[in-house]
Amino acid sequence: MSQQQADSEPDPSPTQDRRRMHVGRSKEQGAAAAAAAAAAAALTAGGAQRKEKPAPAVLPLAPAGLQLAARRALASLGKEASRQRRAHRPEEGRQGRQRKSKRVVTVDSSKAKTSAEALKICIQQLKWKEFPAGRRLLCDIYWHGVSFHDGEVSCSGQVNKYPGMMEMVRKVNFSRAVRTMQELFPDEYKFYPRSWILPEEYQNFADQVRVSKENDSSWKPTFIVKPDGGSQGDGIYLIKDSNDVRMLANLHSKPAVVQEYISKPLLIDKLKFDIRLYVLLKSLDPLEIYIAKDGLSRFCTEPYQEPCSKNFHRVFMHLTNYSLNVHSGNFIHSDSVNTGSKRTFSSILAKLSLRGYDVKKVWSDIITLVIRAIIALVPELKVYHQTYIPPGKPGPTCFQILGFDILLMKNMKPVLLEVNANPSMRIEHEQEISPGVFEYVPSPVDEEIKVAIIRDTLRLVDPALKKNNHYQSYPTEHSAENYGEEIIESEAQDMDESLSSTEQNRSPLCLKQVFPKYTRQFSYLLIVERIALLFIRFLGIKGTMKLGPTGFRTFIRTCKLSNSNLSMASVDILYIDIARRWNIIRGDRGESGMCLQAFMEAIFHLAQRRYKSPPLREQVEALVNFCEYQLEALDDKHFLYGRATADQRYGFAMYQSEGSRSGAVSHMHLLNRMSTSNRLPASPLPTSADQQLVNSMSPRVTACSPAASFSPSGWDNLGCRFCRNNHQCCSVIGLNDVRSQRVKLTQIFQPSVTWYFM
Repeated sequence: MSQQQADSEPDPSPTQDRRRMHVGRSKEQGAAAAAAAAAAAALTAGGAQRKEKPAPAVLPLAPAGLQLAARRALASLGKEASRQRRAHRPEEGRQGRQRKSKRVVTVDSSKAKTSAEALKICIQQLKWKEFPAGRRLLCDIYWHGVSFHDGEVSCSGQVNKYPGMMEMVRKVNFSRAVRTMQELFPDEYKFYPRSWILPEEYQNFADQVRVSKENDSSWKPTFIVKPDGGSQGDGIYLIKDSNDVRMLANLHSKPAVVQEYISKPLLIDKLKFDIRLYVLLKSLDPLEIYIAKDGLSRFCTEPYQEPCSKNFHRVFMHLTNYSLNVHSGNFIHSDSVNTGSKRTFSSILAKLSLRGYDVKKVWSDIITLVIRAIIALVPELKVYHQTYIPPGKPGPTCFQILGFDILLMKNMKPVLLEVNANPSMRIEHEQEISPGVFEYVPSPVDEEIKVAIIRDTLRLVDPALKKNNHYQSYPTEHSAENYGEEIIESEAQDMDESLSSTEQNRSPLCLKQVFPKYTRQFSYLLIVERIALLFIRFLGIKGTMKLGPTGFRTFIRTCKLSNSNLSMASVDILYIDIARRWNIIRGDRGESGMCLQAFMEAIFHLAQRRYKSPPLREQVEALVNFCEYQLEALDDKHFLYGRATADQRYGFAMYQSEGSRSGAVSHMHLLNRMSTSNRLPASPLPTSADQQLVNSMSPRVTACSPAASFSPSGWDNLGCRFCRNNHQCCSVIGLNDVRSQRVKLTQIFQPSVTWYFM
């Protein structure tokens, strides 16, 4: 109609206006409902016939005056259409998605033994699947109760034991490992009591005791004798003099360790106690160590008195072993973590804090003790590891929970008593319900500590996290003294976005990473690990743990250690003398070859012979630097001319994959000690600034090392050990990172080749 006709029409009455509005709304609601129904039918048809892909229905916009009921009806129709579309999905695709979403971690607990109950609780909490009777198919994790060799493990699985760990924490082997570190770092390893190995060192023990008494008549020491293979306090006794050692004639078949007894321990309620702290060794390469934030405190059951001949036999006074004191009539089983003969370590720290002791300093000293003790074990463990799980071949991944027994002295200094490869994870204890009748009842203290440790260990080794490469190394700028102030906030903050919301809502970890977090403070202790890598490189036959005479001669020749003062005939005599003596000490009379401890003794001897200035630590470090430099130069030539062996290529590839980890200190391949961050991109042509750098660096390098020369293959005949250490500054060159400058200079001359040296 025209505008004039519209203007000429009379206004409708109020009654007619209301009727029109009502009819209009009814039409709008009907149209909206019809459109919603059509859209739902179209969506349903699209779900049933995906191939046709009809044009999507366009829903009309809801008018401003549309009632709320109509909008709700439209929304419900949309939900119904979505439900029907999901119901018509292809069956195969839906089952595949269900299988993917229901993928759970499988754990073989058939060899778990005493930790089976705690492990079962943890698996249920994580909603994983347990196979207590074993499984014909492969499992993700294998939980062994005693050792790595308890059962067969799949190549792609994980096992909670390291090969060789049981042997290395035995009292004799552990004392030898710590003694090697004490020779190089005497101040750092004072936390372990002075020890003598019987019977081989009995005469040395007797002479030292006699001389000490002659020099100080007031010195009245007490010693504790521990059988090498003993456990749970079995066979331990106290002595005052070397003549009191029992059954000396039989010690050839039963070796033992005699240590200085800590006669002034810290007491609580007049009772002696020790600390069982749980430590997770998650990885050897790179080294990863976690410490539990809480542990157990185990008390003696008789008031402590300083040892004398009258109370030597009172084991409930001097020995803190739970397996001994539990049989005492004074032993108290308590449901509280703050009372009884077994309590949580956190409750002890709370008491000490109230007394005014510096609890943070105690934790700092304990962390330092744990890291240094494990560093002492790593060299031998790597030799065992390459024997049973050769590099480059498929094999299981290992991790292990260790039990550290620590004693606090009166001055609050921690002392390491021993390390247990198989700490008890039992969460119940025996209780006598009638004379001679016992039953196992739950132990709240054990359950609170041990279940959390096992559960969080499983969380850290979760295969899903391993695939996502989730856990990154901690930065190394922190010091161990700050540990008491730092607490892991929540595991959810570290989770990847791909993990489920259930994973994100888990409680914080009870395990704290301390290495490689504190790498900077302890990296200088890894000199013995570098010696072990030299040893492994020249073993020759894979799977062996002893270096033959040919391998030792090859080591001397390759590292250019023979000269006018050390002929190859002298090298053969040195090898025979040291290898034979160590085979007698270890009881390997029928086996030939040089073990790692014997090789270390040979390295110490060569270092003292080559470098006259003490101390021993600097001599050994200089020799190891020299050997590594010679090996790097040799391997550079092999790579340059394409003569690298398969093992060298594999080591090179391994270094590239391991070196990219943040904060990791890896010596997997000796020729590549430089991190990937220092590998500079090749420049097309040298610039004038680069040429000036070459001209300015050359005289300073030759002034530091007169025999040095620069060629397209890099610097040759570098003699200054400071120039080869990126942690120190060369006084002549004056640069903190000389290695990167050398790489830059090499890139200038040979831009098409990336050189790896120094």
